Amino acid sequence: MKLLQIDSSARRTSSVSRRLTAKFAEEWRKSHPDSEVIQRDLSATALPLITDDWGATYLEDSQLTLAQRSYLSTSDQLIEELAAADTVVIGAPMYNFTIPSLLKAWIDQVVRLGKTVGYGPNGPQGLLARKKVVVITSRGAAYEKGTARGAFDFQEPYLFHSLAVIGLTDVTFIHAENQGRAEAAVHFADAAERIGGIVNEDHQHAATL
Repeated sequence: MKLLQIDSSARRTSSVSRRLTAKFAEEWRKSHPDSEVIQRDLSATALPLITDDWGATYLEDSQLTLAQRSYLSTSDQLIEELAAADTVVIGAPMYNFTIPSLLKAWIDQVVRLGKTVGYGPNGPQGLLARKKVVVITSRGAAYEKGTARGAFDFQEPYLFHSLAVIGLTDVTFIHAENQGRAEAAVHFADAAERIGGIVNEDHQHAATL
């Protein structure tokens, strides 16, 4: 069993989402003592921009130049990590109602024709499946669906649809909300408790298969 832990916060020492993904990995190790945890810190990863060079993704591997192979090497590595994982946990703080630019850059690298997305008679089809994804967000306020503030949540909908495009549809969101309010510690504790419950539930389900 492999867990891919992705952190996208630009903060290293005061990040709520990093503390929670670390909690998830800790609980995962307890429940899966023989498992492997792959850590991907996007703040320490050089993530190329999508430029004209991305056109190389439409070529066969045998047609790629050395420069094109070099440009696509980061995408290759990130896709390989993602494909090898059984479970993925993503730390995603909310920046200005949406995800960090680092996480957007990661998505740009892993949504790739022929690698994670294919096209068939019915249009695009995700090529990654049978993985559980847990997205842990941290937010300064609460963005409950159906509320006026909820209309400004461009974080969960974007991540849900972006992951679905590559076949990752088993996605659970854990929101540590109101982290900019006096009751921040209570909501953090609630999120941490949910993490423990999800990891244990996943372990029990796997044991019955």
